[in-house]
Amino acid sequence: MPRDTYAATATAIVAGAGFGGIAAALRLAARGYQVRLIDRCSRLGGRAQVFERDGFRHDAGPTVLTAPHLFAELFELFGKDMADYVTLVAPDPWYRFHYADGETFDYGPTEEATEAEIARLAPDDLAGYRRMGAWSKKIHDVGFTQLADKPFHSLAFMARQIPDLLRLRSYESVWSMVARHLKNERLRQAFSIQPLLVGGNPFDTTSIYGMINHLERAHGMWFAMGGTGALVDALERLMLEQGIEIELGTTIDEITVRDGRATGVRLADGRQLSADVVVSNMDPVHVYRNMLPDAPVSPVARLREKTGRLSMGLYVLYFGARKTWPEVAHHTVWFGARYKELLNDIFRRKHLAEDFSLYIHRPTATDPSFAPGGCDSFYVLCPVPNLSGGQDWDVEGPRLRDRIVEALDATMLPGLKETITAEFAMTPQDFASDYLSVDGAGFSLSPFFTQSAWFRFHNRGEGIRDLYFVGAGTHPGAGLPGVVSSAKVLDRVIPAPATVSA
Repeated sequence: MPRDTYAATATAIVAGAGFGGIAAALRLAARGYQVRLIDRCSRLGGRAQVFERDGFRHDAGPTVLTAPHLFAELFELFGKDMADYVTLVAPDPWYRFHYADGETFDYGPTEEATEAEIARLAPDDLAGYRRMGAWSKKIHDVGFTQLADKPFHSLAFMARQIPDLLRLRSYESVWSMVARHLKNERLRQAFSIQPLLVGGNPFDTTSIYGMINHLERAHGMWFAMGGTGALVDALERLMLEQGIEIELGTTIDEITVRDGRATGVRLADGRQLSADVVVSNMDPVHVYRNMLPDAPVSPVARLREKTGRLSMGLYVLYFGARKTWPEVAHHTVWFGARYKELLNDIFRRKHLAEDFSLYIHRPTATDPSFAPGGCDSFYVLCPVPNLSGGQDWDVEGPRLRDRIVEALDATMLPGLKETITAEFAMTPQDFASDYLSVDGAGFSLSPFFTQSAWFRFHNRGEGIRDLYFVGAGTHPGAGLPGVVSSAKVLDRVIPAPATVSA
């Protein structure tokens, strides 16, 4: 059993400096731990890196901030106001959906604006949209408010949730939940894409993730001026103020274990660092498979590691353009002609089809500092099979790039082929090599019902004491609200350092 307390000078190593690791480091520091945060990237943020090419800046990973109160809490732990560190603004609209026939649908930033668009596109669905919002709130009130920061280490605790899970129809998919409320196919697509933001297929992901719709509507969608990298920089400043030690450009090869408990880490350069607590913000599939040799890992965790179904991969094209498109929104979801069939190719067949759907980030719509004057900066994300599909990305990457540029030039970005500049791309192979993501998966385990809550990797090491997990592969799941909430779970499962009498 874990100890009730550690020494007053208890130490913690946090392995991996994505948002989950940053939040864990801050929460441990607030409780009195001496914290060392280690990451193999050259800057903090995990997948939220920042790339710069020829005067163009790009957020490499997450670009949309929801549930900002979860980040504000991290500053409040130390009596600080997040607004003194970073400025958040709401894009208008939150998203623009661009369909294959040229039709568009704008979502947000207010309920009135969204309902006006629904009334224009499919007036018969207004009542269904409102019912879907009420249903999403019911899911949110249980799945997020009550359970997102609760540990699911006990089957008995999981069993106690079954009545609520049945009442909320968690056995149905997000697509089925949306289709029950909306009849228009365009709206069904627009309001079922949320699982893709956390690595899931809307036709397979449990409808519990339908809570995202209420999360967006209740807390808004935000953009940090300067980009998501500016939010990382703000959290770095906060960590340094609290005395958290940060070591970057350092790869951890092994989590050391003695007598069934984690004792520290061994680095790629041969150094060994000891700690009372080790928190992993790395892909738990990679950790259990490669970083715990001879450790007494539980059979259940071994089964997850060997048989877990991973999320899709991501192809991300970054580029600048020597012109601007003022009419293009900050966030656009560009739908191809196929929806369910395309997702089936990606998730089930692991086939890289000739067609695609895209997420296009144009930060210069809100923050012109992302590009030189008279230019635009773009990030285009295309869901693709992960590496288990067997694609050769040295061949397929350039081919996919050409198809994407051709499609955007012919639709929402006319003139792109003649003005594109400073481009580069990331493929699933880069996710595997840069982030040690198994099979180059974008989000670790997919969020099926049987890979959620107790069925997901636990926040407490399974079979190993004093080892803990945060991030996309553990409870409650991927996405910024999920990974930051996973650090809140630690407050419930990691013992506090012993207090020192005055």
